[in-house]
Amino acid sequence: MHRFSLRKDHLWCEQVPVSKVAGAVGTPLYLYSYGTLLDHYKKLQAAFKSIKPLICFSMKANSNLALCRALAKAGAGFDVVSGGELRKILGIGADPKKIVFASVGKTEGEIEAAVRAGILCFNAESVQEVQRIQAVCQRLGRRQMVILRLNPDVDPHTHAFITTGSRANKFGMDVRTVESILRRAAEFPDLELGGLHVHIGSQILKAKPFKEGITKALQVADRARRYGVSIRWLNIGGGLGIVYRRETPQTAAAYAKAVLPLLKGTGLRIILEPGRFIVGNSGILLTKVLYLKESHGKQFAIVDAGMNDLIRPSLYGAYHEIVPVIQNQSRSRRRVRYDVVGPVCESGDFLAKDRALPPLKPGDLLAVMSAGAYGFTMSSNYNSRPRAAEVLVKGKIWTIVRKRESYQDLVRNERIPAFLR
Repeated sequence: MHRFSLRKDHLWCEQVPVSKVAGAVGTPLYLYSYGTLLDHYKKLQAAFKSIKPLICFSMKANSNLALCRALAKAGAGFDVVSGGELRKILGIGADPKKIVFASVGKTEGEIEAAVRAGILCFNAESVQEVQRIQAVCQRLGRRQMVILRLNPDVDPHTHAFITTGSRANKFGMDVRTVESILRRAAEFPDLELGGLHVHIGSQILKAKPFKEGITKALQVADRARRYGVSIRWLNIGGGLGIVYRRETPQTAAAYAKAVLPLLKGTGLRIILEPGRFIVGNSGILLTKVLYLKESHGKQFAIVDAGMNDLIRPSLYGAYHEIVPVIQNQSRSRRRVRYDVVGPVCESGDFLAKDRALPPLKPGDLLAVMSAGAYGFTMSSNYNSRPRAAEVLVKGKIWTIVRKRESYQDLVRNERIPAFLR
């Protein structure tokens, strides 16, 4: 599952002791395993090798340039959702013809930049967006492939905030709207309406919702031929779950076994958009215990990482395993229930509640596991806190791939007007 392991009571990342990196770089700190990252990408490649899909890593899960570069060198494409992500990924030399641009709110400037870059396609989310892409392409004298995102109204049985394929969600279009656009293809002469996209959510543990969404998309693809539109691509999205606690998510092989019978024989080129599955278990957040206190019978471990560093527990009620980086056997047999909380001035600032851990002391290092996805990318400067450093480990080598922000970084773009001087 990942390349983090205990050796003689110390946590290691590949061939590097985690405490060594924390001592040199400080905390809070995101630490990533190169081997784990590539392992999960290759598992998907192997599982779907019979149809040779384009695997586009979802940058919103983790947009660190070093991690994206590692995946690009392994052959991955990229799913971007903003002009910033597009700029970052083009900057590392990614192949534009392996880039798909999603998002429900693309600006005209973002659309123009993507068209000029020569990306593979847009995942279009509305009629007005299709019209805007047409207008931009007409102005630029360029032709562009557009894939229509279908909202299949499927319940993926995941957290409501990461559900994207039900009728209550803002994402995609219903079948009637998608088919209306296909019937009116002649109104978009500079667009190739060449595919369909169906992405129903994230952290999905079973195959059934995926199969339901894919089946509905294939039915629309079949009907498109009646309108004289040739659907060549099917983007089946991402959403595969990972282990945070006791989940039993499907493996890449099990997922492929479930959906390949639907895809083989269709003649369609397939796109996958995994994010969490590739990067989630490849990263941890390291934090240091600052203080311990007891109040009204509760035990609090106050650490130097807060909700601005990892917001998932506060935002989703998400569970992350927390383990001491150095496990003293004499203490490890005992357990104390702590609320592991940060320094941010919010009652919602916690990494774990009522968590059974060995007795802690100030200075102890803790590893928040499975933090590689939606960790740093969702971090912020709330409470004017500089964002954490990021480190990548490959074998015995470790290197800083993003420096810790400084206080100067916090004010770099602010200006005091003349009338206040």
